[in-house]
Amino acid sequence: MTYEPSLILMAQGRKRVELGDKVFTYGSSHYLLASLALPVVARVVEASEQTPCLALSLKLEMPVVRELLSREETATAPQVEKGPAIAIGELTVELLDCFCRLMRLLEEPQGIGFIHGLVEREIIFRVLQGPAGARLRAIATLGDQSQRTARAIAWIKDNYAKRLRVEDLAEIAGMGVSTLHHHFRALTAMSPLQYQKQIRLQEARTRMTIEGLDAGSAALEVGYESASQFTREYKRFFGQPPMRDIRALREPGAPAMESVNS
Repeated sequence: MTYEPSLILMAQGRKRVELGDKVFTYGSSHYLLASLALPVVARVVEASEQTPCLALSLKLEMPVVRELLSREETATAPQVEKGPAIAIGELTVELLDCFCRLMRLLEEPQGIGFIHGLVEREIIFRVLQGPAGARLRAIATLGDQSQRTARAIAWIKDNYAKRLRVEDLAEIAGMGVSTLHHHFRALTAMSPLQYQKQIRLQEARTRMTIEGLDAGSAALEVGYESASQFTREYKRFFGQPPMRDIRALREPGAPAMESVNS
């Protein structure tokens, strides 16, 4: 699956998120902040019939983040630590109250259009003020190397089926090839080609599961020229060949494919 820029709060249970060789685990006292579109493997590691896993997700709109960064109240910048564009932050009482107010709007639908935007801005403001929001701040700041790298990442996500030339990608980012490689790996824990491969495999899995495509058709649609190469890489990433994996996902009681949207 691919995490879009979002803030994910766990109300119950615990989750494990793998990004490349990085692992993040969080539960009800923390939130996960994804500042970029990132292909991840996410698993629920703590839940039961009595206390099922329950999560809330808020999609982050970068124009809103940049609007808040232009205000004097958010001018002070926490130090950006080296690391990927995923961070775990402590769930404060104030941030939890914001999410509770969003949920209560379901009982007051006439106020959603106006109040939702105000609460969303408060959530982003509070995240930006904490250490977990430092990477989001850097990615949203025009001209910052993280923001320029984010342009390259967005291009791959939108054009994953096309042939990738790292030289062209570096030009999109306005950076040298070696500099782009360094910052790309820092943000995503993988190289540009590895990122493209994981996006392709995740998209192929979604199409086979939801649209009913066979492995060969899915491979072609996401940009693979060789069905055998697709099968090898799919098995390496998901643990079993494509159609066996899809059959397992469709079996009764199989975990549902996760999606993250606002």
